[in-house]
Amino acid sequence: MAFTLTSNDLRDGEKMPETQVFNGMGYNGDNLSPHLAWSGAPEGTKSFVITVYDPDAPTGSGWWHWGVANIPANVTELPQGAGSGKGGLPAGAVQTRTDFGKAGYGGAAPPQGEHHHYHFTVYAIDTETLEVDENASGAYLGFNVHFHTLGKASLTVIYS
Repeated sequence: MAFTLTSNDLRDGEKMPETQVFNGMGYNGDNLSPHLAWSGAPEGTKSFVITVYDPDAPTGSGWWHWGVANIPANVTELPQGAGSGKGGLPAGAVQTRTDFGKAGYGGAAPPQGEHHHYHFTVYAIDTETLEVDENASGAYLGFNVHFHTLGKASLTVIYS
């Protein structure tokens, strides 16, 4: 069985709905993290990590929109709004700092007129916890994920 990531809110390759767009920086979205569900995790998975990354941001290093670590292995779904303070994050899960400067989901907000890709990825991790907290950057989370990944599944949406 393949490791897959699906969503009731997002469709791979399609436009991000306004519900998931940032509210600020010239945008009036709802800034709600999307529903995400995954299946087919590799054997030996002890936890999951979710990231949202925009490689098109004009920073030289992309833009981290969301990071959630230490999702227990028995959790295979997050409801819409889980990363936006609406409840639904499992006990023990940790949201890391985004490039907006704080922990929690930050939706799409590309510079006006630019076309960006948003990569939503779930990683199957070989340890129950990564040593990260709400102050960890996306790069630091990614560094830790790199050494513990058993598999990953992604979907990509666009926004302009």
